[in-house]
Amino acid sequence: MMKIVNSINELRCHLAEDKQKGKRIGFVPTMGALHAGHLSLVNRCVSENDICVVSVFVNPTQFNNPNDLLTYPRTLENDCRLLESSGCNYVFAPTVEEMYPEPDTRVFDFGKVSQVMEGARRPGHFNGVAQIVSKLFYAVEPDVAYFGEKDFQQIAVIRAMVKQLDIPVEIVDCPIQREVDGLALSSRNTRLTPEQRQKAPVIARTLKESITFVPEKSVREVLDYVVSTINAVPEMEVEYFEIVDGNTLESIENWSDTSYPVGCITVYCGEVRLIDNIKY
Repeated sequence: MMKIVNSINELRCHLAEDKQKGKRIGFVPTMGALHAGHLSLVNRCVSENDICVVSVFVNPTQFNNPNDLLTYPRTLENDCRLLESSGCNYVFAPTVEEMYPEPDTRVFDFGKVSQVMEGARRPGHFNGVAQIVSKLFYAVEPDVAYFGEKDFQQIAVIRAMVKQLDIPVEIVDCPIQREVDGLALSSRNTRLTPEQRQKAPVIARTLKESITFVPEKSVREVLDYVVSTINAVPEMEVEYFEIVDGNTLESIENWSDTSYPVGCITVYCGEVRLIDNIKY
């Protein structure tokens, strides 16, 4: 029987009993509005652990755009139904007051991984991510935590945070889940109009096409091709596309600069901000 828990103390009491019995705790942090991408993480967590904890919390400190926070979908009742049918043991759904009884003034420095791409365009975003994920890790104390690769840079930041704060948790990254037409699953997709939804798959399609150019075409040629192809579609505008070393997130100039090149992209489809990435 799945339990819905709203307080850190109650969650800790439940989990203390499980830990005393030697049970392995898996954790999936989410902001709710769950879709098949989230559920793939939950299913993996359930299959690899004795106990599965899923948090549902829209974290205000990682939104640098107040309107984005306001419009972020909140569907707790439906989320809980999906989680129960997936075999989740505990849903942790705290209030903002529970997670932030007082302002979190911690400022993290993760170096380059948090300063480029999303970090450069969304000031304070990754600091907010580190604040809430560390708080959740302290509350749950999981053995392992699962994150989707759609948020590629976020995983690098969380790995850096875990190392810096010496939190004993294994971070597992899980493959991007996609719609049949290739669009990366995202809670934001629900905000697309029907016309925009038809156009949005050009992101994944163009990224996939760009793989065929490697290594014959240069990094610069691939960058230009992806940006110009997507920008040619009405209502689509690339905010950035960078090809980076998948470990350091440093931009590369030549394919020989790294054995792990990853293309990371953010595109506005109307007012909806969509992210994706591809491994070359």
